[in-house]
Amino acid sequence: SYIIGASYASFPKGTVHLIGVDMELNQENQHIAMQWNDHFFIAADNGILSMLTQKIVPQKMVAINIHDRLAGEATDLDVFVTVACHIAKGGLMNVIGKEIQSIKEVTNLQATASDDMSAIKGHVIYIDNFGNAVTNISKKYFLEVAKGRPYEIVMKTKNIKTILPNYSAIASSDKYPIKDYEGEKLALFNEAGFLEIAIFRSNPATVGSANSLLGLNYRDTINIIFR
Repeated sequence: SYIIGASYASFPKGTVHLIGVDMELNQENQHIAMQWNDHFFIAADNGILSMLTQKIVPQKMVAINIHDRLAGEATDLDVFVTVACHIAKGGLMNVIGKEIQSIKEVTNLQATASDDMSAIKGHVIYIDNFGNAVTNISKKYFLEVAKGRPYEIVMKTKNIKTILPNYSAIASSDKYPIKDYEGEKLALFNEAGFLEIAIFRSNPATVGSANSLLGLNYRDTINIIFR
């Protein structure tokens, strides 16, 4: 879900995205097509699109109902491809499905603030190839709750008191070369707009990463405390 939200904008508007994760049609997961932010997504209704719908309201959603129009040996992927071709040719979504108003939500993809707004609780939702730990705390939500107050990011072992504008900003003094800061922990909002915990110039294969050095793993809790 995070990868979809982080990557879709690299494609032109009108692109049809096929998502083959847990795509098997069953009694719990129907097949859906969604027009969202001028893009089209075809997926199983298993919660994978909820990170998108939590940010922007979909333009249209349908439950795909063309399965009985395909050959008996047609696979789930065949259904997706048939729908994708129809949409790519400018076909109406109502032709391939019945309009729906909601889809499954995965609530743990959302960060939450405490009742007194003194803290934000989030989780690590993705570990990238560099071992950086991406959380579900968005920059937009952080700014809404923080309101300019001092803060501290509380993790398993070590805390961070500053969110940097970029990686190189870790070099806080002109007296030392940037290389001297290699291995330092840092936090920043990544290109997708989510809080990321990283090690400056990390390498999981050699010097380590936020995943290995800070012990941050998928679904671990990250708290931001406001003073």
